This record gives sequence, structure tokens and C-alpha cells, in this order.
Amino acid sequence: MAFRRHLGARRGDVALGAWSVVLGILMLAPLAAPGYVLSYDMVVVPDQALLPSSVGVSSALPRAVPLDAVVAIVDDVVPAALVQRLALFGVVVGAAWGAGRALPASSTPYRLVAASVYGWNAYVFERLVIGHWPVLIGYALLPWLLIIARRVRAGQPGAAAGGVLLAAVAAVTATGGILTSTFFAALVLAPGGRQRRRTKLGVALALVALQAPWIVPGLVRPQAAVSAAAGVEAFAARADAPSGLIGSLMTLGGIWNAGAVPGSRALMASALLSGVIVALALAGARELRRRMNRVEAVVVPVFAAGGLVLAAAGAVPGGRDVIEWLVTQVPGAGLVRDGQKFLAWFALLLAMAAGHGTARIVKAVCRPGTRAVPRLIACGAVLLPLAALPDLAAGAAGRLTPVQYPQSWAQIRTALHESSAPGDVVVLPFQPYRSFPWADGRTVLDPAPRYFGVEPVVPDALPVGGSVVPGEDPRARRIDAALTAERPLAGLAAAGVGWIIVLRDTPGEVPGAVVAGARRVAHYDEVELFRVPGPIRPWTDVPPRGPIVAANIVCLATLAVASVDLVRNAVLRRRRSIGSLVS
Repeated sequence: MAFRRHLGARRGDVALGAWSVVLGILMLAPLAAPGYVLSYDMVVVPDQALLPSSVGVSSALPRAVPLDAVVAIVDDVVPAALVQRLALFGVVVGAAWGAGRALPASSTPYRLVAASVYGWNAYVFERLVIGHWPVLIGYALLPWLLIIARRVRAGQPGAAAGGVLLAAVAAVTATGGILTSTFFAALVLAPGGRQRRRTKLGVALALVALQAPWIVPGLVRPQAAVSAAAGVEAFAARADAPSGLIGSLMTLGGIWNAGAVPGSRALMASALLSGVIVALALAGARELRRRMNRVEAVVVPVFAAGGLVLAAAGAVPGGRDVIEWLVTQVPGAGLVRDGQKFLAWFALLLAMAAGHGTARIVKAVCRPGTRAVPRLIACGAVLLPLAALPDLAAGAAGRLTPVQYPQSWAQIRTALHESSAPGDVVVLPFQPYRSFPWADGRTVLDPAPRYFGVEPVVPDALPVGGSVVPGEDPRARRIDAALTAERPLAGLAAAGVGWIIVLRDTPGEVPGAVVAGARRVAHYDEVELFRVPGPIRPWTDVPPRGPIVAANIVCLATLAVASVDLVRNAVLRRRRSIGSLVS
């Protein structure tokens, strides 16, 4: 009997894994083509360089720290295009598979429901299209951290180290670190459980250390790491479905950028089907709570509610005032301007509750011994998220198709690398986002600063709708002023800029006085390279390197200790297993 249960569980795991892979293939099939996927903030370039700004030694806020450093190191071993595909496919498959595995005490069909709800929804669509794949890494790891937290609380050796290593993967960006580390810490550090006090302390210290690479650069920069209040309204959640703001958030949509919203969200049919998923979750909420342990039954709903509150706060009176105060007064609080991303916590509860809700409906409407009807209901529930959001298929309805960089870009990069002349680079038109004909006219964060491998000065004032959200980088503001000054090249040189790259195939203005006085080094149809004349004064108003290096060393040491502990416990378990067989 025990063998049959074990065999059934194994078959269920295989079915769950296979369905998760199917979801990944359906969603990301266009990525089989060669090239790089560029969409809003998703920027991948060949052979990204490791620069001082990659670790936060820059006047800009460390938004992509240490992500840029990790990518630069990894793509020296694995091609960047392959890294991107592995990351995106891993996010989709890992999210769905993890949600199914995390569902407590349930049979395979209902695990498949949880997998579909968590892996195929508006949150995944909108974050993929807007290019927030690092946020989705944290999203995908949440259910796995829930599983590991159960093992930690049960006293399983090595489980805490495994959780720390997973949290480290998400901590490549600030948002991913917050999403996962706070969730895992709440589960592990809650009173009770069989884990030792030493384990709790180790987990708490390790999770803090993992955030050091992005926290420390923000704390030690010369200017306070606060943001403009105007960003709160600009990045507030918006209704993207007929069900209004709350209905949009409850169905995991509501992103601030209308360009990242799936077209089907405007349809009443999609709203109704998405509403059915919420109804399933409501039907299964009590059963889910009953099957969870006492800590999970508190932590998971509390984080889910917190995610909903953060998502809605910037869009409602009172809540907007609180968020504005936070982002203007508390360093690093600008992370909560885009509160909709914290729906990741709510999505996990929604998916697991929908699985148990399906089970409850089957039990209520089907007679004992019948098989066809329960299977039909379960199959319908599994496919329901796909029917509610059909445009997530085929690369978000074609929005995630790979493109190739022009050959001229590679030639400009070669010219830059062969030169020993000092100075950083500015890309013109001086604006954060581009639209290229070779990238199908999509809006994309300028890939040039990462592509050309020279320390860039990037504009961080963001156009949102009809307004512009002020940036936090004083050097970018100085460059912007210099470009329109009477002697622009002198202003650029004084700000440490020695190179100018002009992109000719993207909208925007290029000041004539800038290129007229600079020396042209290389010229192609799409791009030109200019040298700024005169002595280039290095820009020194950046965070000190010492604390940043120390923060990265602490983080790496934490990873090393966790890795050793994980391997040591795995070896001990293997020895015990072999010993039991021999005896």
C-alpha cells in the first residue's frame, strides 16, 4: 500500500513537472529563434562588461545592482542569449511547478490547477512585457521558499542553507530580495518549530547579508537615496479590466504601464473567467488554511494582504500620501512606488486556494465513485487561466520575439575598446528609452550603455504618460544641462564624459553644437562615435569603493558558508542512507 502511494506521488510529480514545461513552451516558444529579447526594461546584450556601476560605484541609484555584475560574470561563461532563455524559461516553469508542489495535502489534478493559476496570469504577462524578469525570479522562488521553510521548521539539516541560496538568487535586485527574504524570514523566524535558535539567527544574518550589495551603495552615496513624490502617482496601479482597480488587482493585473497590458484584459469574457478563478480561491481558502501549519496559516495570508495593500496604496487617497512621504523621506523607499509588483505574495495564496477550491467543488457536485465528471471539472479548472488570458501564449502574443543588433554596433564597440583615451560615454539622444526599426519599433530601455562596454552616464528622468518623473542622479542632470548650454562639450568634459555615441535610427533630438565640435571617430548608418576634445576631468562624486567591496565580500562569504553547509549535509544524508542499506 505504501509502495502504491509512493508510486502515485512520483507519477504526480512527473505530471506536474511536465505540465509546467508545457506552460513554458506555450508561453515562450518564439524564443527558439536566435537573437535577444528586448522589451521595455528587459535589455540583454552580447558580452556585457563588468563596470564600476555594475556594483554600485556610480552617481546613479543602484537599481540593477548586483544584477549587472552577475550577468557580466555569467555571460563570460554562457552566452548572454542563452542566459536570457534559461532565466525566462526557468521563471515560468519554476513558478508553476513550485506552486503545485507547495499545495499542502492535495492530489495531482488540484496541484495542476495551482500551477496554472500561478504560472499563467496577468502578473506574469505584464512583468514579462515590461521587462521585470528579475522580479519574476523572486516570484518563481516564493513557493519553493515556502516548501523549504516547512523543512527548516521540521528540523531538517541543510534546509536553511538551501533557502538562503535560493533567496540569494532573487536578491540580485532589491525588489526580488525584499519579496523573497522577508517572506522566508517570517516563515522561519516565527515562534515554534524544531529548528534550533542558532539556525534562526544564522538565517536572519544571512538574509541581511544578501541584501548588502544593493543596500550599501545606496546608503553611502553622497546624495540621499530618496525619490521624487511625482513618481508615486505615475507608477500607481491602474485598472486594466472592466472590474475596476480592485478587480484588476484581485486578478493579478493593474500595472501602471498601459503598454504592458494584455489586450484580452479589456474583454468582459476575460474579466468573467478571471473572476471565476478568484471565486475558486474563495471557495478553497478555508480548506487551505486548515491544511497549512499554524505559522503558514498566518504568514501567507498576511503577506498576501500586504501585497494587495501595497499594490493599491499609491492609487487611493490617503495611501498615496503615505507612499509619497516614504519615498521622499526614507532612503530606498522608492521601491514601493510601483506597488503592484508586491502582488506576488497574493498570487501564491490565490493559486493554492484555487487548487483547494476546485477540490471542494468536485466533492460537492460529484457522487462518490464517479470519475468522468471530477476529471472534467479539474481539467476545466487547469485550463481556465489559459482561457482567461490567451494572449500570454506565443511570447505574449509576439511581444517577446528575439531581434539582432546591427553589425555597426559591434564595430563601434571594437573602436571603443581599442582606444585608450579616458572618459565615460554619453548616448544621444539623451533619453532613457528608445525605439529602433531593427527591434520592431518596440519601446526599450536603451541597450547602448550596456552594449558598448564603457562606463555610461544614463538619464534617469522617466517620461510616464504626459509627464516626466525627475531622476535621482545629479550627474545625469548636469549632463542634460550641458547638452543645451552655450559650450556643451566643455560641460561634458568637466563631467567626465570623453565619448559621445549618436544613435541615428531612433526618435529624439541630437544637439547640433555637440556633434559639430566633437571629433568623429567612426560613422555608420545607424550609429556614430565622437570624441570629446580637450582634457577630461574624472567624475569623483560617487560612493566610496571600500564599503561596497566589503558588502560584496560579506555577501560572497555568506554564499560560501551556505553552500558548504548544504553540501556537507547532503553528504551526511547519503552516508546514512548507504549505512542503512548495508546494515
